Amino acid sequence: MRNAGKIVLAAAAALAVAACSPDQEPSSVPPGGGPTYPAPEPAAASTSASAAHGTSSNATRECTADDITVTGDVGAKPTITIPDTCAAPTKLVTKDLKPGTGATARAGSTLQMNYDLVTWSDKTDQQNSFGSAPFSFALGAGTAIPGWDQGLEGIKQGGRRLLVVPPNLGYGPRGNGPIKPNETLVFVVDAVQVAG
Repeated sequence: MRNAGKIVLAAAAALAVAACSPDQEPSSVPPGGGPTYPAPEPAAASTSASAAHGTSSNATRECTADDITVTGDVGAKPTITIPDTCAAPTKLVTKDLKPGTGATARAGSTLQMNYDLVTWSDKTDQQNSFGSAPFSFALGAGTAIPGWDQGLEGIKQGGRRLLVVPPNLGYGPRGNGPIKPNETLVFVVDAVQVAG
């Protein structure tokens, strides 16, 4: 019986390795052009996905913005480090990493944002717009995920902000491309331009 389990485990590992191309790299172009909402419906959407995707099983308290480490200058792709010592927040968390000095974003403003996205459960850098065109959207219009509409209110042009978006304000139970269902999303965003 032990050998049967080992054979099944070895076969599963072989299939997982075969599914990955050796030249495969994470995309630097966001699927759908940015953190748009609603998320596209995947072919095999699962509404019964565990909410545990965004949490750490041995963490006893929710992380705060101060638990997450961000390095790098405004205008350059940051490095985001998510700790293992606390659980994913269940509410939207924001922190200005560098205050801007330009126009202030409010509902109806058109924003051009550079961003980097790391998923909480696997700590994988999923998407970024640094080095390409910024993501443009109207704040509060419902064209970006709700975590962006809520979390970017008040950011000033030239500023950098950390956003930790819980699943209910992100892509929820459907996920989005490589982003798993019920995933907590960690964004670092730079306000390239704020108009209106």
